[in-house]
Amino acid sequence: MPTDMTKSEFEKICVVGLGYVGLPTAAVFASRGLDVLGYDVDARAVGMINEGRVHIVEPDLDILVNGAVARGKLRAATEPAAADVFIIAVPTPFTDSNKPDVSYLEAAAESIAPVLAPNNLVIIESTSPVGTTDKFSSWLAEKRPDLSFPHQAGETADVCLVHSPERVLPGRVLIELTRNDRVVGGMTQRCAEQAAAFYKLAVDGKCLLTTARTAELVKLAENAYRDVNIAFANELSVVCDNLGIDPWEAVALANHHPRVNILQPGPGVGGHCIAVDPWFIVDAAPDDTPLIQAARQVNDGKPGRIVAAVKAMSDNLDNPTVACLGLSYKADIDDLRESPAVDITRAIAWQIDGTVLCVEPHIDELPESLNDMKNLRLTDQETAYEAADIIVLLTDHAMFRDLPPAYREGQQIIDTRGAWRE
Repeated sequence: MPTDMTKSEFEKICVVGLGYVGLPTAAVFASRGLDVLGYDVDARAVGMINEGRVHIVEPDLDILVNGAVARGKLRAATEPAAADVFIIAVPTPFTDSNKPDVSYLEAAAESIAPVLAPNNLVIIESTSPVGTTDKFSSWLAEKRPDLSFPHQAGETADVCLVHSPERVLPGRVLIELTRNDRVVGGMTQRCAEQAAAFYKLAVDGKCLLTTARTAELVKLAENAYRDVNIAFANELSVVCDNLGIDPWEAVALANHHPRVNILQPGPGVGGHCIAVDPWFIVDAAPDDTPLIQAARQVNDGKPGRIVAAVKAMSDNLDNPTVACLGLSYKADIDDLRESPAVDITRAIAWQIDGTVLCVEPHIDELPESLNDMKNLRLTDQETAYEAADIIVLLTDHAMFRDLPPAYREGQQIIDTRGAWRE
């Protein structure tokens, strides 16, 4: 039976995937004095990191990465290398038919298999359908028949596998990586205990030990819960619009009840978690999830209502100009994944007979999904305000909140975030 790891044996870390979770995770552990290799297939991102720069927007991440690189504790590469701990932080999207896509995880397993060794610890932080950690163990076993894995050998396995989902909020990732409690789901008890000992090198929050399958479901449940609550707020906002009531005022007043906490309505739900994870539960139990499915329908339907409102306004104008403010799914970040703002902007450009001006301060060029729209271009806030007949606030970035448009005669405004109510 392999010997248990001690803290001194967690010296070399390999983080697979250097995106919104992987890079901050790599930087945090490097700042604790561990030798960290970040592996990613994006050569541009790898090059930037090795220069001490970052390719994503996250407060203070550039400082942490620059310092870790300068001290020689963090480097990036387009190939993985041998390590004591492997942290998997790759995307887990869903298909057009709302089916989980675990191909990135399978590719990650294939990439690290050649460099695995006895006593290694593999932690999957990517949000995953229930049972994915078991599959990951099987994928590794196929590539490395010379090693034993938990699904084969249980507590005596050569390699430990754990699912410990990230639970961080963009804009607060570095803070929450260290402060939040972690659910640590091991394929065996020994696996969970080793992962908890590892996380304690950087995490001040509690490590809550459970099984891998439970940990997988917990992350999905957390985001499905939030999706259902957002759906209630979005559905209530539609009712308010039909009744001529300010939805944000109604929510604020209702929340004065000591046991009521309605969330804020918006243009839909975006990001890689809340808009995706509920479908993983639905896929596993399609006949037992009517509430989760209804919430998804409400939130996915909200963008269409906004586009219809803009279309109705533009139909009364000759060659209208519409300014769409914000493309990221939440304020003050550059994350466009599953963003309803992107879908709304594209639909507006497709449906109106006019020009669409897009303002997104956190990007330098339009995403690929908008590049083919001939009547759409990226511009600055001042230009958009001056030219627009219709202004649509989709993401409440600070620059938009701090500088609302000066209302002029004939200009129409749709505020999907309630940022300009005052």
